[in-house]
Amino acid sequence: MLLKLAKNCYTPPPRIIRGLGAHCLMNIEDHLRMARWMNKLNRGPKMRFESFSFAPEILRAISECGYQKMTPVQQEAIPAIRRGQDVLASAQTGTGKTAAFALPILQKMFDNPMQTQRSNTRALILTPTRELASQIAENISDYSKYIDVSVLTIYGGVKLETQAQKLKRGTDIIVATPGRLIEHLQACNLNLSNVEFLVLDEADRMLDMGFISDIQKIMQAVNKQRQNLLFSATFSSAVKKLANDMLVKPKLISLNSQNSTADTVSQVIYPVEQRRKRELLSELIGKKNWQQVLVFTATRDAADKLVKELNLDGIPSSVVHGEKAQGNRRRALREFKEGKVRALVATEVAARGLDIQDLEYVVNYDLPFLAEDYVHRIGRTGRAGKSGVAISLVSREEERTLYDIETLIGKKLPRITIPGYEVGSRDMLIKQLQKRRSFTKKQQREDNAGAQVVGERNMQGRRVKVKNSANRPATKAKKIR
Repeated sequence: MLLKLAKNCYTPPPRIIRGLGAHCLMNIEDHLRMARWMNKLNRGPKMRFESFSFAPEILRAISECGYQKMTPVQQEAIPAIRRGQDVLASAQTGTGKTAAFALPILQKMFDNPMQTQRSNTRALILTPTRELASQIAENISDYSKYIDVSVLTIYGGVKLETQAQKLKRGTDIIVATPGRLIEHLQACNLNLSNVEFLVLDEADRMLDMGFISDIQKIMQAVNKQRQNLLFSATFSSAVKKLANDMLVKPKLISLNSQNSTADTVSQVIYPVEQRRKRELLSELIGKKNWQQVLVFTATRDAADKLVKELNLDGIPSSVVHGEKAQGNRRRALREFKEGKVRALVATEVAARGLDIQDLEYVVNYDLPFLAEDYVHRIGRTGRAGKSGVAISLVSREEERTLYDIETLIGKKLPRITIPGYEVGSRDMLIKQLQKRRSFTKKQQREDNAGAQVVGERNMQGRRVKVKNSANRPATKAKKIR
């Protein structure tokens, strides 16, 4: 007799249900693989938001945002959050994670309205960057435009006193970066004892940025009887450990393999000499008529220099990095979205905080220092099921980093060589380096010989002391002729 398969028929073992104890951390990947297999087995037609009995006010706002059918992560997460279950979700960036946790939280607030208390909040959402915090708050404001819910962003780069005044009035939802939130906690500007929902978005990035201590302090300050939601683009061992400390009987959601890239993003490599990258980038943007390009550089100085060069080439460009004031960053992003500039040059600070509708092109002008960051960079395009292109300009010096990236994502990326931008022979480069080394060694030998001659000349006319001998008495110092 054949057994009938039903949705959500996978039941984790008791040790997982007990809360991901430390003894099962080594086996969590097995359970995630099983969850991914069950998700594929259960995958059918995409469901609509009306299927989950959202309030008409929320459905109206969702419709105005252009949402119709739910993404896989939304189909899995929303029912669990509505039931009050903790969630541990690993999904690719651009798959609708914000709506996956924001919509059920808004519905639960709508079902159980409460008067806003001074210095209190009902939901706390932590993010690694200002840009991501602003984007999440903007999305939640769009979802809640027809219900009585207030949203407040808390991050650095803004006067502490201004934020403190807003916090003391109370708010329903706070979207914050950990560092600035800790400052307000130490100043007693808010009370987290009534928090009902604690959300960590892009948890892996927060851990990479060293926020683990701040997160632990925040977890101690919030209400113990809360619902915990942990969303992450990748699922590292550090994230697993944090999940073990934070979550209770979580719903495991893993729709894709760890560190995989979206199928909607086409990836290509352009080999080029480092000194000619700017020239090639300008030619690609101009000849291919790219109207909206997000360009990532390794450093702030490189970003500033590249923006100047692109503007001189007649390509309107702006820059976003950590040294820019928050107002300047907002203006640059707004002008990019409005089409006033064709290229937005950014450092890693923007890799996870930008959500630009219909962005088609992402360029890695410099490859990231960490291979994992490549996944998040190219995740700015190909979002919400739309297609995108990720271009990487790779010099010979970056071949090792490229190998690490290809190993991480499990595929060899295609290479396109543009005539006139061919990379010189590697053998020739090695010969040149060897010649330089041999010349350097020869020069060092000549310098050492010259120094010896000069030293001998300097010794002439000096008095030197002769060492005492055991067989004869010491003699007076004598003059060298």
